Amino acid sequence: MDEIKLSAHALNLYFGNKKILKNINIDFPKNQVTSLIGPSGCGKSTLLRSFNRMHDLSPDARIEGTLKLDELDIYDQKNSVTEIRKRIGMVFQKPNPLPKTIYENLSYALNIHKFPKNEIPQLVESALKESYLWEEVKDELKKPAVKLSGGQQQRLCIARTVVLRPEVILMDEPCSALDPISSHKIEELIMILKKNYTIVIVTHNMQQAQRISDKVGFMYLGELVEFDTADNIFKNPANELTKNYVGGHFG
Repeated sequence: MDEIKLSAHALNLYFGNKKILKNINIDFPKNQVTSLIGPSGCGKSTLLRSFNRMHDLSPDARIEGTLKLDELDIYDQKNSVTEIRKRIGMVFQKPNPLPKTIYENLSYALNIHKFPKNEIPQLVESALKESYLWEEVKDELKKPAVKLSGGQQQRLCIARTVVLRPEVILMDEPCSALDPISSHKIEELIMILKKNYTIVIVTHNMQQAQRISDKVGFMYLGELVEFDTADNIFKNPANELTKNYVGGHFG
């Protein structure tokens, strides 16, 4: 039986009067990769962002239901948003390095969270190694991060996430702006990271979802249509909508 790390129960999300997510019930297993697939505008990224309280920044957003990290209620007002985001990291569609050096991109968050100063260099090095970037940048740590290639910038953003030792990493189409070689490196990295992290990824690339996923959720018009093992979703889906989507016969 899978140990559940992250979950949503009876989740409804509104922007103003518009209902974007409709009665979502989903469990993300620990140390597995779960892909969320579905056509654009179906609610995948909205669901992903719900888990690290990104919608707190939207005044017209309203959430009903329960979202949990282990037994912690993510939306309980007693729980610090900063602490939740430390435990649930997020990597965005386009690499977004800070306008600082490679080293400072990682040390910045460690300083904010008051990690001991003498531990920071080792933590930075470990995160860069874990993100398979260390060998490429170890002699250029004072170089501006924006001078890195797109693929390197995205791996730096992953390093910036793992440096805080989160438990969950949310990835919103992390390869969509990258070339095939960089995408392959990110996929390999995801497969390695799942040993230590629970990963939820939004992707439009069906081949990618097949390659990297343990579980897959198919969403359509704000609903979770089907959730199963990657094998079942791609080879033997239970729902006709899922079958048409993964088979490329959609719309």
